[in-house]
Amino acid sequence: MGFLKKRTNKKFDYKPRYYKGEGNPYRIGHKFDEYRTTVGSNKGLKEKFKSAFEEFEGTKDRGFNKTILIIIAILILLFLYIIDFDLSIFKNPL
Repeated sequence: MGFLKKRTNKKFDYKPRYYKGEGNPYRIGHKFDEYRTTVGSNKGLKEKFKSAFEEFEGTKDRGFNKTILIIIAILILLFLYIIDFDLSIFKNPL
């Protein structure tokens, strides 16, 4: 049943003759890959979503979300003002 498995690329451990550094100089990777949990082994779709959601919940920056919500609210009110929407329907009739 090899036709159901995902094909993986071949990996070679080539090291240039005069290279004095550490690690493989030809490794292609993003600079934040070592800090992410979603990058790495090939998992199923469900595991990818689980790990992405866990990584998203682990972030400490909650002020960013509030700022985005305030900006969206201001833009919606500005849009309603431009199209001349009557906001008096939200007030209690006296």
